[in-house]
Amino acid sequence: MAVPVALAPLRAAAHGTVVEYRRTEAIAIQARYEGGDPMANAQVTVYAPDEPSNPWRQGTTDSKGRFAFVPPGSASGNWEVRVRKAGHGEIANIPLGQKTGSAAASGLAGSTGYTPLQKALMGAVGVWGFVGTALFFAQRRS
Repeated sequence: MAVPVALAPLRAAAHGTVVEYRRTEAIAIQARYEGGDPMANAQVTVYAPDEPSNPWRQGTTDSKGRFAFVPPGSASGNWEVRVRKAGHGEIANIPLGQKTGSAAASGLAGSTGYTPLQKALMGAVGVWGFVGTALFFAQRRS
């Protein structure tokens, strides 16, 4: 009986988001929810490395959660891309140029989101919370 209850926190993890990016001539991002659905019409804000407090570019993703921008050729450093929609969002730091070493190479790609270890730890913490709650209420009955 405890097994169906213990799986409930895993469904809650589906509200997380993932932002993937890859470097071509432009920086193209793909924003989606962890369940795989695209973050359509999500707000995107891009911050340049030389001015991290003021947005360099703003826009929205298309119906498939895609957004692209072309940074100036001389711009190197970490570009920050924030994607938000209805309380969900993610921040991707995209290294560009010589200051970041290999990031200047073509084919740059990356992703945000949880690693398998992080997901396993979150699941274990959720199960531990249910066990602790069950023990608390079991002790109150005796």
